[in-house]
Amino acid sequence: MTSGPNGPFSRPSPSTPHRRRSPLIATLIVVAVLVIGFVYFSQVYADVLWYNQLGFLEVFFKENLTRIALFAAAFLVMAACVFFSIRAAYSSRPIYAPDSSLQDNLNRYQAQLEPVRKLLMIGIPIVVGGFAGTAAMSMWQQALLFLNRHDFGRTDPEFNMDYSFYLNTLPFLGFIVGFLISVVVISGIAGLLTHYLYGGIRLEEKGVFVSRPARIHIAVIAASFLLLQAANFWLDRYNTLQSTSGAWTGALYTDVHAVIPTKAILAVASIIVALLFIVSAVIGRWRLPIIGTAMLVITAIVAGGVYPWIVQRYQVIPSEQTLESEYIQRNIDLTREAYGLSDTEVIPYDATVDASAGALAEDAGTTANIRLLDPNVVSDAFGQLQQFRQYYQFPETLNVDRYDVEGDIQDTVIAVRELNINGVPDGWVNEHVLYTHGYGVVAARGSTVQPDGKPSFMESGIPSTGVLGDYEPRVYFGESSPDYSVVGAPEDAAPVEIDRPQTGNAEDDTQTTFRGEGGPSVGNIFNQLVYAIKFQSTELLLSDFVNEESQILYDRDPRERVEKVAPYLTVDGNAYPAVVDGRVKWIVDGYTTSRFFPYSTQQELADATTDSLTGGASAALPADKVNYIRNAVKATVDAYDGSVTLYAWDDEDPLLQAWQDVFPSTLKPYSDMSADLMAHVRYPEDQFKVQRELLGRYHVTDAQSFYQNDDAWSVPSDPTRTNSDVKQPPYYLSLQMPGQESPTFSLTTPFIPFVDQNQEARNVLYGFLSADADAGTGKAGEKADTYGTLRLLELPTDTAVPGPGQAQNRFNSDPTVSNALNLLRQGASEVINGNLLSLPVGGGMLYVQPVYVQSSGASSYPTLQRVLVNFGEKVGFAPTLDEALNQVFGGDSGAVTGDEENVGNTPDTGTAPADTTAQAELQTALSDAGAALQEGQEALAGGDFAAYGAAQDKLNSAIQRAIAAQERMDSGDAGATDGAADEGAAEDSGDQ
Repeated sequence: MTSGPNGPFSRPSPSTPHRRRSPLIATLIVVAVLVIGFVYFSQVYADVLWYNQLGFLEVFFKENLTRIALFAAAFLVMAACVFFSIRAAYSSRPIYAPDSSLQDNLNRYQAQLEPVRKLLMIGIPIVVGGFAGTAAMSMWQQALLFLNRHDFGRTDPEFNMDYSFYLNTLPFLGFIVGFLISVVVISGIAGLLTHYLYGGIRLEEKGVFVSRPARIHIAVIAASFLLLQAANFWLDRYNTLQSTSGAWTGALYTDVHAVIPTKAILAVASIIVALLFIVSAVIGRWRLPIIGTAMLVITAIVAGGVYPWIVQRYQVIPSEQTLESEYIQRNIDLTREAYGLSDTEVIPYDATVDASAGALAEDAGTTANIRLLDPNVVSDAFGQLQQFRQYYQFPETLNVDRYDVEGDIQDTVIAVRELNINGVPDGWVNEHVLYTHGYGVVAARGSTVQPDGKPSFMESGIPSTGVLGDYEPRVYFGESSPDYSVVGAPEDAAPVEIDRPQTGNAEDDTQTTFRGEGGPSVGNIFNQLVYAIKFQSTELLLSDFVNEESQILYDRDPRERVEKVAPYLTVDGNAYPAVVDGRVKWIVDGYTTSRFFPYSTQQELADATTDSLTGGASAALPADKVNYIRNAVKATVDAYDGSVTLYAWDDEDPLLQAWQDVFPSTLKPYSDMSADLMAHVRYPEDQFKVQRELLGRYHVTDAQSFYQNDDAWSVPSDPTRTNSDVKQPPYYLSLQMPGQESPTFSLTTPFIPFVDQNQEARNVLYGFLSADADAGTGKAGEKADTYGTLRLLELPTDTAVPGPGQAQNRFNSDPTVSNALNLLRQGASEVINGNLLSLPVGGGMLYVQPVYVQSSGASSYPTLQRVLVNFGEKVGFAPTLDEALNQVFGGDSGAVTGDEENVGNTPDTGTAPADTTAQAELQTALSDAGAALQEGQEALAGGDFAAYGAAQDKLNSAIQRAIAAQERMDSGDAGATDGAADEGAAEDSGDQ
């Protein structure tokens, strides 16, 4: 390597002209860096303002400081180890190297690298450290759980370690060991390459030459790697309790008797070989560590792979049921414990299929609350009857709650009248200043409707009137709120926000000014600039509607707000509104979850919680796998000011206790909840869906039966969705389960026998699960003792009790029902089957399905016109539930129903068009004529002339009826009964 005039280190002669860099380029670079820096700063500052306004600044800082600390630690460790490995290799390079063609090539490489060597020696560690730090940041939650862990007070059956070790300690230790292994490997590779480039390791004719410093370097790297691998082997022993490689989750017979012992052997062997490498670095001989490494590899292959395979193949498989029984039982017990299924009350239910008169007399509390108003269907009815303005809307699927109405608890279908930004005139001022909020809630009785099929509203109108009392009706925070709104003004300023119509029928709107604390201030130019950058809106800087009292409201979806202030929670897909203590509150359920619980079977949240309503009534959960879940937090989001309150609902959950230590000021005890709020807390849907998915197999608690899988169940497909395998959703119902003293608000689901994917389902009922969903006791901060109780009815498998699919098939195939529905379908009217409800009453299983009819036209909406009922083999079909039940149960069911006052007051033909009566008579007559003709041909073929004569009489009668019906249609006298009803509906629509 030369340093002469033409060498790589030669200096330019004084006569060599220098190219002067333009100050403009440097200036542009500085400006660009400053702009990028300010944009990034503005995003962080906006988050600080948002969290501070909500009172959750502690969450923002602790999360991000933890991320920064993990990044810094991982960066420093990785960068330092890579740097010192490279530096040590470079510093120990041979000063003189023998000449060879290979060395000549290396010399050329060295010459090319030398000008940038220092930059590379610093740059490579920085880049690699940056990647390591970025990866480590994602472990912030696991790091905080490790540092703040709480014991469960329960231990696993194999190692007798507290469950907390598996959920909090083991994952973090695994991360540390894995990270350090990557540090050793990467820094070792960097050091070896440096040794090679600078001659410390080189290929010669006699073999590979390794200098003493390089040999020591290799020995240190190998020893470090092996020691860390020993730790990894040791931790793998515990990881077998979370293994999913076998037929059942957890350490099975082969794991306990072969894998776990061999992991311990490999850990000890790795330590021994690591010591041999250290000795070799001192004595300069490689024979022992090479032999030791070879033996370790052979041991890992034989003991870690071959031996467990031999045990599994030749010892376990021939006697699997006997040998695995103990470990299957562990899987059953700990899976049920991890998902909160251990205390499920199993009730044998010898269901009958015989419908006898008066059978429902003892179930009056249940039948009185059978919900006829389907929240998945009636959104259009709410919209046509209660929307009032194009800038309002109701969600596609409404929610079910319960309210005290004159001393009686009434199941209620409720919705918030939210702002519809698509109905707002275009323009920044309209979209972000004038139209800012929705208005009021609308609630209807679940167990009855008006005689003409419209919802029976208990809270409605503008201004809101009804049974819910006085409350703040303005909805600034909801599921359909604009991305941001600018609100607030000085006390003496004229209101500008469009508030509501003066009355439901008025053309003029009132104005209002937001007076709460709902968002960060944009009353100064700096904050305006920050949010102008965030939302890419210059109007925030230029508009005269932005004043010194202005606030900006954003991140307004209730679920998103809870996810931001409690990032450690998995949030339920369905946030529901309730009028609580004079405010509209969104109630949101939050879960603590883990995938590290020992012996517990994993579930994918997205798959377990997806049903026919996902995407409508509830959002899809992430595709995360979990094997532990607790409904740890109940959260509320105020619809007016967006304030979020988190209540520690399951205060015995160790994971939640750890998060309470991390964020002590963010969680309140549930004892702070008001009686009114407790009355509207309910059992969460997504947790129930996960639990029912597990109970399909884990209702079996005996290992032998579980192994044989001879009593597996599944959740039935939604029978109201044709040609679809999507699961039926659970339904909230007020019902009295066998063994209960009174009805309770419950979440329910049926079970049918399990079938493989390519087989046809046998749709008979095997089980029925309910969760006591009512938390209220009438007292503040007091949780009902029965809340969350899971009750599982087990039906005998030798009794063919119809499942939901069979009940739907009976409805669809019943001739009387089919003819009546065809009548309702005339004139382009649409018949909509409502949700199919399953109720264990009358000693058997009752199925109830409301039937809605929606006529054609842009302003049409569904009205309840019929009710279908099935019990055993019998089907009832009538304008009211009361009449339908009586049809099934011998003329007198003994039931008390919510719609019994409608008996005799309902229209005869629903909302069918004017000519449907004659059309239906014509269709029926033609159908009868065809049947009579077929009977006559069969009688004639059999020589039965008496039967042939009777068939001819039927044929003639049917022809005469068909002619008469056709004449009535031709003359325009169809005998319609619905003109007044349609006219009234049109008037209702016109009033909007």
